[in-house]
Amino acid sequence: MCVTALPAQNAERPPILSVRTDLVILPVTVVDRKGTFVTGLRQDDFTVYDNGEPQAIRFFTNEDVPATIGLVIDRSASMRGRGEQIAAALTSFATLAHPLDEYFIVNFNERVWLGLPSSDTFTGDRNLLRAAIWSTPAAGMSALYDGVDRALDHLQLGTRDRKALIVLSDGGDNASSRSLEDVIERARRSDAAIYSVGLFDRDNRDARPRVLKKLARETGADTFNPVRADDISAAFIQIGRELRSGYTIGFIPPDTAKGFRSIRVVAKRGEGRELTVRTRAGYYAQR
Repeated sequence: MCVTALPAQNAERPPILSVRTDLVILPVTVVDRKGTFVTGLRQDDFTVYDNGEPQAIRFFTNEDVPATIGLVIDRSASMRGRGEQIAAALTSFATLAHPLDEYFIVNFNERVWLGLPSSDTFTGDRNLLRAAIWSTPAAGMSALYDGVDRALDHLQLGTRDRKALIVLSDGGDNASSRSLEDVIERARRSDAAIYSVGLFDRDNRDARPRVLKKLARETGADTFNPVRADDISAAFIQIGRELRSGYTIGFIPPDTAKGFRSIRVVAKRGEGRELTVRTRAGYYAQR
């Protein structure tokens, strides 16, 4: 199958969000009762609550901005035979990509390693990504938490304003030095949305779908549990649509803000009907 490569990431600089550094930036997704993405909302349609108190929105955009996206791929023995399905899903995802998106791969079994050639910190070339996915067999145990932790590190090197991880795993972990609590706290301190695509076999007793769901929920992302091979591609397409259809909202924390703060965002249409909003569960105040 022929996959078209995107332009080189240095072909054109993406637009840069020029905002104050003390802003809390929230990637926000809005859907209606049917699960359809809601676009075209204005700043006045949103209310942000910080620890239950409404805050003034200081930054707002609904533009499609390029993203830094990490693929975190389980290479343990429980993932044998999944390479073709993942590569096909990536091909579907490419149809919705921004031309200036940049990608990287983190593989993990009982160890963790970057999937691209050492000369490529990021890439926009789908052929290179596809080759990297195909080149690694599945074997060994699973260090999921270490893999996500390494991906959060690498994500900080990204130059795009929107940042996301897509974790492909069964959620099981029997080899990490990090704990789930460690990774959740790191995710809360980052600005990344962590999507999860659960790949489960019926006889896999080590699968932990709730772990994947928690990572997604804490970061305002979604989780998918495909049953058939085609469903994996459908999950990637849905993630691509969400990245292209979201909003970015910023507010300044109260002067008294300390520690972890819960966040809730409410969105209403002009007629006042409340919509379903996904965003981060909270943030750590830097004061």
